[in-house]
Amino acid sequence: MEFGRFAAERRKQRGLGKPETFNFLGFTFICGKARNGRFLVQRKSRRDRMRVKLEEVGKELRRCMHAGIADHGRWLRQVVKGYFNYHAVPTNYHSLEAFHHHILEIWRRVLKRRSQKDHTTWDVMTRLGDQWLPKPRILHPWPTERFIAKHPRREPYAGKPPVRFCAGGA
Repeated sequence: MEFGRFAAERRKQRGLGKPETFNFLGFTFICGKARNGRFLVQRKSRRDRMRVKLEEVGKELRRCMHAGIADHGRWLRQVVKGYFNYHAVPTNYHSLEAFHHHILEIWRRVLKRRSQKDHTTWDVMTRLGDQWLPKPRILHPWPTERFIAKHPRREPYAGKPPVRFCAGGA
């Protein structure tokens, strides 16, 4: 498998298409470019995993269809927050937006099926989503920012010799 900083250039020289992608830990890893043209590993949530999660949410909402909207909202807040806690990595914002939108869509279908005279519009669903569901946003830092904290010059005891303990008080 060819993946990495120079994979696109090498495949282009041989007349092949884009570099391959691979799936790992619920993400699809893609060779991409940042806005400044430099190499960037892009991570997107796997479609099949997202679809399975949305189906589970739909089944559970249909099972407890006639519970109150507040009960649905509290439960959906937990589900969406848990999904975002894992999947809110840089370069994955569009997948988070799609998940948020599909959750609202499933919730709307369930609410509309509760009564024949239901008039649940997207305006109502937008207000319910604003009230009960967290907004999609990136929660995890870029890897370069995450590793800065571990650099020795930024640690509080940097430059000081390590303390050694000797048995016997010597």
